[in-house]
Amino acid sequence: MTIEVRVPTLGESVTEATVATWFKKPGDAVAVDEMLCELETDKVTVEVPAPAAGVMGEIVAAEGETVGVDALLATITAGEGAAPAPAAAPAPAAAPAPAGGGGSIDVMVPTLGESVTEATVSTWFKQVGDAVAQDEMLCELETDKVSVEVPAPAAGVLAEIVAPEGATVDASAKLAVISGSGAVAAPAATPAAAAAPAAATAGKDVANAPSAEKAMAEAGLSADQVTGTGRDGRIMKEDVARAAAAPAPAPAPAPAPAPRAPVAAGDAAREERVKMTRLRQTIAKRLKDSQNTAAMLTTYNEVDMTEVMALRNQYKDQFEKKHGVRLGFMSFFTKACCHALKEVPEVNAEIDGTDIVYKNFVHMGVAAGTPTGLVVPVIRDADSMSFAEIEKAIAEKGKRARDGKLSMEEMQGGTFTISNGGVYGSLMSSPILNPPQSGILGMHKIQDRPMAINGQVVIRPMMYLALSYDHRIVDGKGAVTFLVRVKEALEDPRRLLMDL
Repeated sequence: MTIEVRVPTLGESVTEATVATWFKKPGDAVAVDEMLCELETDKVTVEVPAPAAGVMGEIVAAEGETVGVDALLATITAGEGAAPAPAAAPAPAAAPAPAGGGGSIDVMVPTLGESVTEATVSTWFKQVGDAVAQDEMLCELETDKVSVEVPAPAAGVLAEIVAPEGATVDASAKLAVISGSGAVAAPAATPAAAAAPAAATAGKDVANAPSAEKAMAEAGLSADQVTGTGRDGRIMKEDVARAAAAPAPAPAPAPAPAPRAPVAAGDAAREERVKMTRLRQTIAKRLKDSQNTAAMLTTYNEVDMTEVMALRNQYKDQFEKKHGVRLGFMSFFTKACCHALKEVPEVNAEIDGTDIVYKNFVHMGVAAGTPTGLVVPVIRDADSMSFAEIEKAIAEKGKRARDGKLSMEEMQGGTFTISNGGVYGSLMSSPILNPPQSGILGMHKIQDRPMAINGQVVIRPMMYLALSYDHRIVDGKGAVTFLVRVKEALEDPRRLLMDL
């Protein structure tokens, strides 16, 4: 039976790819899930596994060809394929490493999520020589947004750690090798000796991506001037682009070794230097990019929280008894924002090139502080949810955020964000946009203040509100109208019931 090998889904907005490298030739035996070829898109590198065991038939798309999603790449004749022995084939090349009993299994970087191309190895839970069970956690990877645990694909002995703690790996990199059976303590004794021949062997037969060879020729670069990030150090097209864009080392001035002002000897001994986590680096980069890209402006107002607090105090016990979740202020603010976004849709829109994309739904981002940094889980279709559904969603997302269990999908696709600095005591602030969104509401501390009402000075619980918005798409009138509608809905919650 002939089985077709087709181009897999390449990711959102990616419609084509270039065949970079074929790892198999017609007539070669292949095992199920064994890597057949590597595709290169404008964002990431994608490996194509064999859908079944058998013998490699015809290669339809040769190296260097551009193919679309679901295009036919090759065929496999099923039935007569070799068993999963291909993993053991490289053993003769590395003669000093006698195999124990079963074959070796590569531990690869798992799927990291849309638009995530690399991760940092934060922690290894096992050491070389340790026995591992199938699905037992081997290590933890840290990406720009979440932490990913890597389980053992099979039981055996951890024979080699390819990517040590602190190493940055791409989405298709090998992390470690598991030996199917037998004690493999020998590699631990001579890690340096084993690493050298392995690197040399890998370097001999690695063919760079055809598109990378073409790009190097056009840029006038040689292979030794480019650092490869593909499989086994293969040079990819994006590696050439990075090398070409990198500034020449010649202009490096003498002051470069002094990035900060001199520190007194007594102070230096009391300082502690800690490497920024990838999450913290990403937060810093995204916030600065937001400032550099958007025409950001902030408008302010204040809201009298008397009615909301009275309503909450009156019904909070009944609410918790019926719905099993506490009634907080966030559901009121979420409802008020959804109500205001219907009237001022540009605050819920985003810019895409020369187009404005209006969202006829509200995916509400709720900023949450965690021990590792700020994350923004998204509550989808918040505009169609009840108060109880919103409170339950916020409580569940908040717990997952604090535990570091949020997935990439849970933090993508937001159309508007609410940030509550009041829980930390902030009286007023100017929140920064979460791109590509065009608006973010900042909540603050509720504080009793004297207010003039009907000619009388009375004490009321007041909160400052801040709306930061992208002036490229939202005019001042729209921003002020939005904030006034939020204020009106909170000062008279009955307006939300009457849709006023």
